[in-house]
Amino acid sequence: MAIVIGPEEMAGFLDEVFPQVKGMFGIDRIDESLTVMRLFNEERHLRPGGTVSGPAMFSLADVAAYVATMSRIGREALAVTTHCSIDFMRKPAAGIDLIAEARVLKLGRTLSVTDVLLFSEGMPEPVAHASLTYSIPPRRSS
Repeated sequence: MAIVIGPEEMAGFLDEVFPQVKGMFGIDRIDESLTVMRLFNEERHLRPGGTVSGPAMFSLADVAAYVATMSRIGREALAVTTHCSIDFMRKPAAGIDLIAEARVLKLGRTLSVTDVLLFSEGMPEPVAHASLTYSIPPRRSS
């Protein structure tokens, strides 16, 4: 799957369409096989017990799947999550960025299916696994 939007352009696109989360995520890599993103882990992302909250982990998985899909289809702000299943497997480390590795498994005309593994940066074992499906709006004819 060819990449049509690289990391710098994608970061600008995210800032434009999701200003609410500006500065929350970083894009480390986008290529044909893998999209790597990070959640800049801050105190606001923690839950009692000193671990990263489930909603923060879901947000990283969701935006990583969105970026992986957009990098292949181009700017389509109205693509939406239609399915997400997430398994929380280990306690993420507090104070360390979370890393998402997203792989687009299938990209069709109307759906994109992405697999995402989440890691505490520098740790070998994943802390969560997510499977996400995005609905891609039909192209409008000019």
